[in-house]
Amino acid sequence: MMPTKRNYNQVWMPSFLNDFFDNDWIAKSGTTEPSINVLEDEQKYTVEVAAPGMKKEDFNIHLSDDNELVIAVEKKDEKKDENKKYLRREFSYSKFEQTFTLPDDVDKEKIEANVNDGVLSIELPKHTPEEKAKAHRVIEIK
Repeated sequence: MMPTKRNYNQVWMPSFLNDFFDNDWIAKSGTTEPSINVLEDEQKYTVEVAAPGMKKEDFNIHLSDDNELVIAVEKKDEKKDENKKYLRREFSYSKFEQTFTLPDDVDKEKIEANVNDGVLSIELPKHTPEEKAKAHRVIEIK
């Protein structure tokens, strides 16, 4: 614990409450990143993001011009209860953004995402062998 300056002019109880409710020992909300799994099988890649308590409206998923999948999460949860006297009150705010460079074999037109039981799942289908052959055709030099 870091040494802190104390105000010895206070009576014991307020000093105790200041120490107890001090910011140094409570982890701040919004500073952690969700866990992410990336899976691959023959037909697709799957990105799973642990997002408990998040709704689909809290997510922004898009493809950048640089062939990147951008996953952004932002949740503001301000609870107001005017009938209570707060000794400490924190506003809940979480923000997270992760960017993945997509492999060349991802079919960007067929990407799908859904949220189920606190997990965001993004399916990135791969091109079929026929589509790969068309994409990598040999160009004849004239």
